[in-house]
Amino acid sequence: MTGRRAAVVGRPIAHSLSPVIHEAGYAAAGLAGWSYTRIECGAEELPALVAGLGPEWAGLSVTMPGKEAALALADEVSPVAAAAGAANTLVRRPDGTWYADNTDVTGMVEVLTVAGVSTGATVTVLGAGGTARAALVAAARLAASGVTVVARRESAIAELRPVAEALGIPLTGAGWPDAAGYATADVVVATVPKGVADPLAAEVRWRPSTVLFDALYDPWPTPLAASASAAGCRIVSGLDLLLAQAVGQFEHFTGVPAPRAAMAHALDAVR
Repeated sequence: MTGRRAAVVGRPIAHSLSPVIHEAGYAAAGLAGWSYTRIECGAEELPALVAGLGPEWAGLSVTMPGKEAALALADEVSPVAAAAGAANTLVRRPDGTWYADNTDVTGMVEVLTVAGVSTGATVTVLGAGGTARAALVAAARLAASGVTVVARRESAIAELRPVAEALGIPLTGAGWPDAAGYATADVVVATVPKGVADPLAAEVRWRPSTVLFDALYDPWPTPLAASASAAGCRIVSGLDLLLAQAVGQFEHFTGVPAPRAAMAHALDAVR
């Protein structure tokens, strides 16, 4: 097979910089004939999309809102994706079956460790979707003392409780009107869609020792990140995670070591 394909799928997707990273990786690794594109696709449409992909497809990067749907349609699931209850990576096996993984988790652990997050930290997660599930697993791997999930729907928090129980990490739920009061944690992870957390920028009283990880990167900085930065907080952006999780996906799709420096350079060029 001369041409291999991969793509990032989600809705909205036009803003995604994943093609920049992966295409740079293909070029640096000498993978001629490989291509990586964007596909607009909602969660309900994902099973049909995957079923229609031909053998030239190596895999898909899955972003909001399809991470739970990606897990459900896979033939085999990695332990970390199973723990999170969500997948951001679908890999097509030679026999045509699909393997689901969650490289968001390893990426989060990496970027938060670099930011100085240590054992025993308190964590607040804004949002309760697929990225929030990865954040729970990452918090457990970082030996956090507990996690508060702040969400607009109590039912969404309830769906995360079995995940936290399986991980052995204490979980507290809170309603969105109280979100600003929970931003005093050691680590705040914002996983909500663009614009949702913007009003919090004027409400939060940041502690300079807090690490804010905002999973968004378009536009950047978000109002929340700008307010935290002005207060002296350490900031981790969605671009930091985008690179870290893409390295794992690249290796899944291609089977060769990711040329991380070239991928990072390409991302830096468009920041």
